Amino acid sequence: MDSKQFHRRVWAMVLLLALMVVSMGAALYDLQINNGESYYQLTQKKVAETQTVSAVRGNLYDRNGQVLVSNKIVYQVVLDTKRMGKTQGERNQVLLSLIQAARAENVEWTDNLPITKVAPFSFTTDEPYFTTGLDEDGNVEKTLTRLGRLAVNMKWIDDPTKDPEEEEEPEAPKEPSLTERIKAFFGMGKQKEEAPKGPEGPEPLPGAEKLLGRMCASFDVKGEGAVDKKTAEKNGETAPDLNIGTMPRSDARAVAGVLYELYLRSREVYIATEYVFASDVDIDFISRVKELDLPGVEIEAVTVRQYHTRYAAHLLGRTGPMDPDEWQYYKTLDEDGDGVRDYQMNDVVGKEGAELAFESLLRGRPGTRTVERNTKGKIVAEDWRKEPEPGENVILTLDIGLQAYVENLLADAVPKLESEETEGAACVVLDVDTAEVLVAANYPTFDLSNYATELKEKEEDPLHPFLNRALNGLYPPGSTFKMITAVAGLEEEIITPKTKIKDEGRYTYWSDTNAPQCWIYRTRRGTHGLIDVTRAIEVSCNYFFFDVGRQLGIDKLDEYAARFGLGEKTGIELGEKTGVVAGRAYTESRGDTWYEGSITSVAIGQESTQVTPLQLANYIATLINGGTRHAAHFLKETKSGDFSQVTRRYEPQILDEINIKDENLTAVKEGMLKMAQSTRAFQSLPFQAGAKTGSAQISAQTESNAVFVCFAPYDDPEVVVAMAVEHGGSGSELAGMAAEVLSYYFSSKETWEEIPTENTLIR
Repeated sequence: MDSKQFHRRVWAMVLLLALMVVSMGAALYDLQINNGESYYQLTQKKVAETQTVSAVRGNLYDRNGQVLVSNKIVYQVVLDTKRMGKTQGERNQVLLSLIQAARAENVEWTDNLPITKVAPFSFTTDEPYFTTGLDEDGNVEKTLTRLGRLAVNMKWIDDPTKDPEEEEEPEAPKEPSLTERIKAFFGMGKQKEEAPKGPEGPEPLPGAEKLLGRMCASFDVKGEGAVDKKTAEKNGETAPDLNIGTMPRSDARAVAGVLYELYLRSREVYIATEYVFASDVDIDFISRVKELDLPGVEIEAVTVRQYHTRYAAHLLGRTGPMDPDEWQYYKTLDEDGDGVRDYQMNDVVGKEGAELAFESLLRGRPGTRTVERNTKGKIVAEDWRKEPEPGENVILTLDIGLQAYVENLLADAVPKLESEETEGAACVVLDVDTAEVLVAANYPTFDLSNYATELKEKEEDPLHPFLNRALNGLYPPGSTFKMITAVAGLEEEIITPKTKIKDEGRYTYWSDTNAPQCWIYRTRRGTHGLIDVTRAIEVSCNYFFFDVGRQLGIDKLDEYAARFGLGEKTGIELGEKTGVVAGRAYTESRGDTWYEGSITSVAIGQESTQVTPLQLANYIATLINGGTRHAAHFLKETKSGDFSQVTRRYEPQILDEINIKDENLTAVKEGMLKMAQSTRAFQSLPFQAGAKTGSAQISAQTESNAVFVCFAPYDDPEVVVAMAVEHGGSGSELAGMAAEVLSYYFSSKETWEEIPTENTLIR
C-alpha cells in the first residue's frame, strides 16, 4: 500500500469521526439546551408509586354447597386530590364538574354531611356535634360525632365536650423584642388594649347555615350571594355565609359535602387520599366522565357482593366501606402478624353476620403493584410486585332450604296466631350432637340485596326487622326451663324418677298469703294430684317444680342452669347476647333484695331469667344428648379460593359435661314425649318427638311471650327446634309451626340422600 492511499484512508476515518462527534454534540445540545427544561419537567412529573390491590373476597356457601354470596364486577369513581389541581379552587371546579355529571345521569354520590342538600339548610340529625350518654359510673358523657371532631379540628367551633368551667392556664408573658423595646421607648407602635371578655360564656354552637358558611370559607367554596371574609370581619361577623362568587348555593353545599368526606380522611386518620365518589356506576356515566377528562378522577373496576338468596339476611350480614372508628379493630385481624392485610380506609369490610365473623378468612391477602403515570396522571405502565391472593370460600352449617322454609312459615303463621298483640319471632334449628346451627330465622326480616332501600323503609319499623332475635332477642324461658329443675333435682337426689309430690294448687310453704299457684288451680281451681317428674313435665305442673326448686336452693339451681348454658355464651361466631339467669347474685347486683320465696318463680322459668332462642336450643340439645354441651357454631369448613383443598375444618368444642344418669334422662325425655303425643300437630308426624311448651308473662296488661322447644326423632335425636314469639300467648300455639319445621327437615333430608353420587348410573 503506497503512502498516498494510506493518508487518504486516515483522513477518511478522521472525517467520519468528526461527523460522529458533531452529530452527537448536536443531539446533546438539542436534549440539554433546546429541550432540557421540558425533559426535566417530564422527569419530575412522571413518577412511580406503589399501590395496594385488594384481593377477591371469598364466597359463602350453605352446608349443601349452595352458593349464598359471591362477587360481581362493578365500576366505581375514585378521587385522588393530589392530582386534582394545585389550588383548592382548581380542585373545587373539578368536583363541581363531576357533581354536575352525576346529576345529569342520576348517579348518587357519597355525601354523609348531616346538613340538608337544599336551602334553607338545616341539620338532618338532632345531635350534629356530639352525642350524650352515661359512662361506666353513670356520669353524663359527651362524645363528639364525626362532624364534631372535624369542626373542632378545623376550628369552626370550640370543643363542646369540654367543661367550660375548666380554665386553661394563662400563657407566660413573652419577653419583648429589641425592636419592640425601642418603639416603646419612643412611644411608637402602641397596641390597643384588649377589651375584657364579658360574662356571656362560650359562643353558642352554630346552626347549619352558619356552620356551612364556615366550611365553605375553609374549603374556598364560592357560593352565590355571600360576602368575603374581609367584608364579614369588617361588619363584625365571625364568618362569611358561603364566601363570594357565583356558584349556586346548592352546588356549594354539594361540593362542601364531598370535601367533608375528603377532609375527614385527611384530618382524622391520615391514610390514603383516595376517595370513592360513587359505586356501581353505569356505562353512560363512565362515558360522560371519560369525556370530561377530569384530573384526579379515575374509573376503577372492583368486585362487590352479589346475593343469591333473599333469606338469612341477619346471618350472612353485609359488607361496606370501613368507618374511621373501625380502622383500629380491623388492623388487629392480621392473624399472622406480618402486616400483609394492611387495611386501608377505603377498604370494603364485613360489617355484620358471617361477613364480619369470618372477615379474616374471606378477605384474602392484598397484592402490591408499581404504577407509572405520565404528566397528566394517567397510568402508562404497571408492574406486579406481588399478586393478590383470593379469600377463602366459607362453607356454613346453614341449610338455606330449611332456613327459607322457616322464614316463610314465620311470616305466614305468626300474624295469624290468636293473640292480636304478636310482634317479632325467632326460630332456631340445631344439630343435637354437634350444635351446628342449621336455621336461625327471624320475623320480620329484610333483603340484603336491597339493603339501602330497606334501611330507609324499615329503620323506623316498631317491629325492628334488623334485630337478630334468634341470637340477640332475650325472652323468659317459661315452662321450658322446667327440665333443668327436674334434672337438677334428680341428679342431686332431691327426687327420684318415682318420687311423687301432691299438687295442692297453692304452694303455701312460706306463706298462705299471695302463695304461688299451679296454672291449673289459677285457671280451673283444680290440681294435678299426686304426680312424678315425668307426669309433671307432661302436664307442666308448677306446684311440682315449686317444691323441687325450694329443696334444691337457688345456688344449686343456678349452677345447673349455667351448666346447661343459660346466661352463658353459646360460642357462636356471630355476635350474641348472654342473657341472665335469675338468682341472688343478679338481684343484688341491681341493688334489690333477694327473697328465698322467689325461687318458686325461677324454678318455672319466670322471675328475671332472660335467654336467647339459640341458648334455649343448645340447652335442649345438651339435655337430649345426655349432658354434653357443645359450643354452637356457624362455620363448617373453609376451602381455598380455587376449591383445590380444604383449608380448615371446624373442631368441635365441648363447653361442659353434665353426665346425666340414664334413668334420670329417660324420666325427663318421657315427659317431653308424652307432652308431644298429647298435641294434635305432633300426632300426625311419621316419627315420634319430644316437646315442651312455655309461656312467660311480661305484664298484666299484655299477652305472654310464647315459647316452644322440641326434638326428633325420639329414639335417636338429630335436631332440636326452639321458637319464641313476642306476645304470642300460649306456647302450645307454636306446636303446629314446630311440627311443620320437623316434617320439612326430614322430608328434605330424604330428598338429599336420594341424590346420586359421582360416577353413579342414573336409571
